[in-house]
Amino acid sequence: MSYITANDVQNYIHGICFKTGPPGRVGAETEWLVRDPLRPREPVPLARLSSLVEAIGTLPGNSTVTFEPGGQLELSSPPLRGPGAAHTALARDLALIRTRLHAAGLVLDGNGLDPRRPPVRQLTLPRYTAMEDYFHSAGCATGPLMMCSTASLQVCLDIGADTADAAHRWRLANRLGPLFVAAFANSPIHRGRATGWRSTRWAIWDAIDPTRTSPVASGDPVAAWTGYAMRARIMSIRDDTGSWVVDPGIAFGEWLARHRPRPPTHDDLVHHLSTLFPPVRPRGWLELRMIDAPPARWWPVPIAVAAALLDDPGAARTAAEAVDRLGGGADPGRRLWERAARAALTDPALAECARTCFAAASEALGRMDAADLVGVVDEYRERFIERGRCPADAQRLDMAA
Repeated sequence: MSYITANDVQNYIHGICFKTGPPGRVGAETEWLVRDPLRPREPVPLARLSSLVEAIGTLPGNSTVTFEPGGQLELSSPPLRGPGAAHTALARDLALIRTRLHAAGLVLDGNGLDPRRPPVRQLTLPRYTAMEDYFHSAGCATGPLMMCSTASLQVCLDIGADTADAAHRWRLANRLGPLFVAAFANSPIHRGRATGWRSTRWAIWDAIDPTRTSPVASGDPVAAWTGYAMRARIMSIRDDTGSWVVDPGIAFGEWLARHRPRPPTHDDLVHHLSTLFPPVRPRGWLELRMIDAPPARWWPVPIAVAAALLDDPGAARTAAEAVDRLGGGADPGRRLWERAARAALTDPALAECARTCFAAASEALGRMDAADLVGVVDEYRERFIERGRCPADAQRLDMAA
């Protein structure tokens, strides 16, 4: 068995997590709550759901289907050239899954947080058992909600052409994070009541464990992610017997130094990195994790806007200038993230930044072989962005009616 050192950690992060290359590929992971309208307060049994999905077979757009611990359905596209191609593939696959589930009496619900049902963990894999035990041990009361009741839309974009480009894209992606939280906030209700947040999902994730969910610092991205991983608490350690040591009470860097309960291996590093959930996570691509699952009509919009603002040079310049005016310095502070999640676009500064960035994204999509996405982005702009609103505001109005 090969044990690792701190240098091995940095080399892995440099060579794998921040592997550079010509940007332009786009992928997305769309998570959906699944409901049975005849039993609105009960979870859909995962055995029923998975059997329906398995019967479909290979999807025409080659997306993959997995499930989150509470039975949320996750549809993930392959990395494709540009947002237009990613949208086309996902749209075909999503339409097929939606049709098959509808025929079985089930619906996909685009919502960042289950508004009615309590969390019920259905996946019994050791990873999720250890995760739930960790949150209990660490006193993270919102851990079960995060695992079983939340849903997001994650946009995946290339790291960058070279080291300098990667650093620029890393910084811009992190600085755009609060804007994306605000513009796509869609989780204002829990257990049938308004929570006071427009993105309650963000508040839930923020509360579970800051060593693994807080934003990563900017600056040199390899050094920043290495330091973050070293300081993060270990969630679990697996051993050769297949059992798991949960919450040993040390950070990964301490484990490297102490070599107890045993020296860490390469597989331990890979597992540890998979248990870290910052808003932007480097995995050989940039995984944007801060976006609430949007209502069904609007799921293409975050993919299109994020890809345009990161991949189109003109839109990226406009976005960088807009977030500079928004403030927060090199790293958006916790107060800005909280403003975004609570007030969303009722905050005048966030609203102005959103109007600028969405206009730039709409213009850029025509240059990116993604003109078919301009219409839905402009509809979203007119309905929400230009009015200083987000989908959460529509939910709150519906509940008050």
